[in-house]
Amino acid sequence: MVVAILVAFLGALAAPWVFRWLGNAAGWGLALLPLGLAVYFASLLPDVVGGQTLRHSLVWVPSLGVNFSFYLDGLSLLFALLITGIGTFIVIYSGGYLKGHPDLGRFYLVILLFMASMLGLVLADNVVTLFVMWELTSLTSYLLIGFNHSEFRSRRAATQALLVTAGGGLALLAGLILLALMGGSLEISELLGQGQVLREHPLYLPTLILVLLGAFTKSAQFPFHFWLPNAMEAPTPVSAYLHSATMVKAGVYLLARLQPALGGSEVWSSALMVFGLATLLTGAALTFRHTDLKRLLAYSTVAALGALVFLIGLVPLTSYYAAMAFATFLLAHSLYKGGLFMAAGAVDHEAGTRDITQLGGLFRVMPLTGVAVVLAALSLAGLPPVLGFIGKEVLYVAALQAAPAWMVGLAVLGFAVGAMLALLLVVPFFRGQPPQKVHEGPPSLWLGPLVLAGLGLLLGFFPGLYNPLADAVASAVKGQAVAYHLKLWPGFNPAFLLSLLTVLLGVGFYFLYPRLRAWMAQEPIPGPENAYVALLRGLMRLAAGVERLLQSGSLRAYLVWTFGGLVGLVGLALFRSGVLLWPAGASSPTPEQVLLLALMLLGAIGALRLRSHLAMVVVLGVVGAGVALVFLLQNAPDLSITQFLVETLTAILIALVLLQIRNIGPVPRGRWLDKVVALGFGGLVTLLMLGVLAQPLELHLSQFFAQKSLPEGFGRNIVNVILVDFRGLDTFGEITVVGLAGLGVWVLLANGRASGEPSPNGNSNGRSDHEHPDS
Repeated sequence: MVVAILVAFLGALAAPWVFRWLGNAAGWGLALLPLGLAVYFASLLPDVVGGQTLRHSLVWVPSLGVNFSFYLDGLSLLFALLITGIGTFIVIYSGGYLKGHPDLGRFYLVILLFMASMLGLVLADNVVTLFVMWELTSLTSYLLIGFNHSEFRSRRAATQALLVTAGGGLALLAGLILLALMGGSLEISELLGQGQVLREHPLYLPTLILVLLGAFTKSAQFPFHFWLPNAMEAPTPVSAYLHSATMVKAGVYLLARLQPALGGSEVWSSALMVFGLATLLTGAALTFRHTDLKRLLAYSTVAALGALVFLIGLVPLTSYYAAMAFATFLLAHSLYKGGLFMAAGAVDHEAGTRDITQLGGLFRVMPLTGVAVVLAALSLAGLPPVLGFIGKEVLYVAALQAAPAWMVGLAVLGFAVGAMLALLLVVPFFRGQPPQKVHEGPPSLWLGPLVLAGLGLLLGFFPGLYNPLADAVASAVKGQAVAYHLKLWPGFNPAFLLSLLTVLLGVGFYFLYPRLRAWMAQEPIPGPENAYVALLRGLMRLAAGVERLLQSGSLRAYLVWTFGGLVGLVGLALFRSGVLLWPAGASSPTPEQVLLLALMLLGAIGALRLRSHLAMVVVLGVVGAGVALVFLLQNAPDLSITQFLVETLTAILIALVLLQIRNIGPVPRGRWLDKVVALGFGGLVTLLMLGVLAQPLELHLSQFFAQKSLPEGFGRNIVNVILVDFRGLDTFGEITVVGLAGLGVWVLLANGRASGEPSPNGNSNGRSDHEHPDS
């Protein structure tokens, strides 16, 4: 599996070169990559169906227990087959749909990178590996949704999808870390067997909330559902792949994968059933507002994702029906929704519109696409003899077994809207006249929809072909062995009666659709998207305010914020650590030291009271000279000389700069904030030094330099040997930085004099309004 994922990433990186080589046929050539991967995973079916779980691991960060470990069971195998199998037809479809697009090579690169990331996500066994792949899918989906980056709506939809899913990703990261701490392992396969321990842990509830946030944002669950329909600004191949079969099911996969570990509690089942049902009804209700084919399918996808989450919540409450319904409905939805999206794109590609009110008679001019739409629509409506009918039947059986009656009733209403949508999709193919010059597209456009819809029909007639894998999927979700016999005709039972009621309600909704759409379109309905927009605007205003506050262009303000922050943060740390105010055993200061300290203090106070910048520099020199004399009294003449030189050069350089800025004006009076920050920073440094002196003196490094300076550095002055020999490159780097800074200052001053650059008051040469040219 490690090799398969590596091949997927390498193949994606090679896609632009393959496109240059094959040109318009690149779609067929590049489709060999997902096709080969699909064949590889299909070859593992006998082992997985036989009850084996395959695991491969590659050490990544051994000290932290982080590995590139991958785990294959029924659940991950089904997703791997969907990702690679549907991905094969999507790549072929992209070549026909985007033929002639100048950025088609880039599209192949990103969509294959997404496929590899999604494949790594569903196979990951390590929580860190899973999160890395999770974020890669968010990043690549952002690039795919915003593929037409010259259009504002595409950029806005891509940004919205990224912000929502990435925000949930951060919550998921925290949840996965807590989960690993609770279970004592980063390997998901090991955590799955510790359900009882995890549910009884005090951190179970916050961990569950964080994981649900990550899954809900990714799978567009209420109230985060709004980003998915907006993402329909992406090209149709992206919608067919990401937003029906793969990315939006990542959150569903995560919940199904962690169900044996986190499921079984009342809060788990209640949360998933309530939010799943709310998402199902929200997607169904918002379907009435649109006539665009992709928008209609997008809200249908939202509803189906809600149904899948609802089923996961039912899993702990039923014997095996909910797990089996999940396995069946998941495959059925991926087949019919991927086919319908591609068919909608083919219709738009040939007819030039996706508005169902402007389409008609398409079956006569697009018969192959029409067959695919009819078969996929049957599965969407849950009618026999397709797999969607079987999935809906088992879903109703599970709901009747464990869900309250009111939830079952609401689920029927949600699925009835799906039956209505099936009619809305099929009728334009048979009623009315076809648009002029419309014809069947190239094979790349109808092959994928026809094959996917045909698979739904085949598995409907012969569900036994899927039954072994469905059992393996259900067993992985349930956490125990499941065996259930799928069949097309279950007989007359309550679930069948609910299916019949669903179809009848769907027909009724179809005839009411024009009135309901007109009524819902009258006024905009406030919802979570309005809250998202308000939150985003608030963040932008906050960011602008912080920028105005911190990026004011004033060096004084920057210094106040920097030193004030240091005083606050480091001071809080020192206070909490209980640092000593005076080190034990320290000697009292000598009279000479007291005198020097008094002179330095007077110099600092004098500098604060002066209003001339040049006078301030001179008075501050007293502080620097006092420090140099302190070094001299402590028998460090080399440091004393260095301090004198630095102080002298600094005073000269600052004076020269001040002379060039003649209109700088006097120092303002007051400056209480400056004084408070300065005193606070001085006190902080004092506390730090006292804290250091209070610690035992470690002489190991000093003894090393003392022993090595003469024999290896050929010098008796240990400090000089350290600077020149032991830290030679470091010292050279410091000298280089200082030299470059000085050179930059000199160039700026020289350019200012040469160009007669205007001063801040509008005059050139830095003269003030009241200065005479010769003054």
